Amino acid sequence: MMTELFKKIGITHLYSTPYHPMTNGQIERFNATMDAKIAALSNEKRTNWDEQLPFVTFSYNTTIHKTAGQIPFELIYGRSPILPFDQQQPLVTLSQDLEYKSKLNQYLLTLTEQTKVKILEQQRKYKDRYDRYRTDATYKVDDLVLIKTLNKRNKFDIRYEGPFKITQQIGRKTFIVQHIKKHTLIRQVTIDVLIPLYERKYMD
Repeated sequence: MMTELFKKIGITHLYSTPYHPMTNGQIERFNATMDAKIAALSNEKRTNWDEQLPFVTFSYNTTIHKTAGQIPFELIYGRSPILPFDQQQPLVTLSQDLEYKSKLNQYLLTLTEQTKVKILEQQRKYKDRYDRYRTDATYKVDDLVLIKTLNKRNKFDIRYEGPFKITQQIGRKTFIVQHIKKHTLIRQVTIDVLIPLYERKYMD
């Protein structure tokens, strides 16, 4: 059903590597923001979190988005939102503007283009900041590695799994690895969770 919906509205569904939140940076940032807002409004036991969703959603949609530089509400409706504390004029005069639809479409198009430019600019800045302090190790097929355990339940869980052997490189920073003892254990991982493992050489 979702596949058909994506086709109808022109969405390309891309898959990301498991346990690699950087792949979906915008989604992860959105989730973190929503989680924080919901936690702030919910009761101590977090049993009424679903009741806070309308308020949290309204708050998010009426706040300037840092990356886009725009208010999501205005990007959708082409006007500023009316907030609960806004003063309402007692008398409102309505006039018919025959060109309203075309003006609104043009305004939304302008907002969209400005937002695209702003997002690309922010993405470039984030990438430059990330690359400035980033140094990746070099791996090749047949290298032995350990994998960082990213879904630990508590601080005493094992931090690394393995050893694994790299069996395939499917991207600049993505690999297929296979456990050297449990051959059915095969994973797709990114370079940032790999730790090189060197075989110890013994002297005769």
